[in-house]
Amino acid sequence: MTKHEIIIGNSRNLKGIKDKSVHLIVTSPPYPMISMWDNIFGSQDSSILVDLEKGDGLNAFFKMNRLLNEIWKECDRVLVDGGFVCINIGDATRTINDKFQLYSNHTQIINYFLEMGYSVLPDIHWRKTTNAPNKFMGSGMYPAGAYVTYEHEYILVFRKGDKRVFRGEEKKIRQKSAYFWEERNLWFSDLWDIKGTSQIINKDGINRDRNASFPFEVPYRLIQMYSIEGDTILDPFGGIGTTSLACIVSNRNSFSVDIDETIAKLSLDNIYIPINAANRIIENRIERHNSFIESLPEEKKNNCYDNNQMNIKVKTRQEIDIKFNKLKSILKDGTTIICEYE
Repeated sequence: MTKHEIIIGNSRNLKGIKDKSVHLIVTSPPYPMISMWDNIFGSQDSSILVDLEKGDGLNAFFKMNRLLNEIWKECDRVLVDGGFVCINIGDATRTINDKFQLYSNHTQIINYFLEMGYSVLPDIHWRKTTNAPNKFMGSGMYPAGAYVTYEHEYILVFRKGDKRVFRGEEKKIRQKSAYFWEERNLWFSDLWDIKGTSQIINKDGINRDRNASFPFEVPYRLIQMYSIEGDTILDPFGGIGTTSLACIVSNRNSFSVDIDETIAKLSLDNIYIPINAANRIIENRIERHNSFIESLPEEKKNNCYDNNQMNIKVKTRQEIDIKFNKLKSILKDGTTIICEYE
């Protein structure tokens, strides 16, 4: 059984979550110096809006990131030793007082996690290509005045303390939670080509231009990569609940926190999906794996191992204990979703 709690509040104070009770944090915060988020940062520190009004972009930038730092510090409190933090963040480009420049959010976050004593692990570039024919910025064909297009975001990866040690029952769960050989080769690449998701919400009269949601595939991969079944995952900028939805399918527990009450309530409906829809995601993953095995040359196919848990062939011995449990029930209890598995 897993539980998925939606919390309305500011993640600078995660008082409802115990110290060292979270194994993985997967999130995408508002990006400092992206204009659509100015008012959210300004509502927490009014001097940010004053700085922007008078054209002091750098001061506003540093203040926005200091607000995020308070949340990263609270995340550190609830994260177990050996736990991981995965942050999807984009840098910002902006013109203030006719001066165009890059505001590097990812370096600010890296520096703060280094200050907290975290290990910085290799990051992932999530490429979000635009098809706009005139996507260059600046002086067109003339040199010394144009700027490269910015078509990627970062997925930063941090580890708290030493490597997590798996013993006894946890070791068995880790083996069951393994990923397929071909998934490892794709997921542990430093460049992800994943199509962006629509960020428009229009449900039951609720309309908001954008939110910080990412495609389901992003948190789903990260959850498989950095946690095991039964772990607890936190998204301190929960948005419409994409991380929690990935946890439901992955047999992990979750907390999703959002400061916007309307969005938080919407996320509860968003993750309360039909069982067959959730199980279809699991089935698709198995089908993709079977297609990969079928694509192998006959001699390599003959060298594959048997996974008797799911009656499939696998490439390596480390995959023979993989087992995906489909959902048996999804129930709503107040602001919590409770799931049971076959």
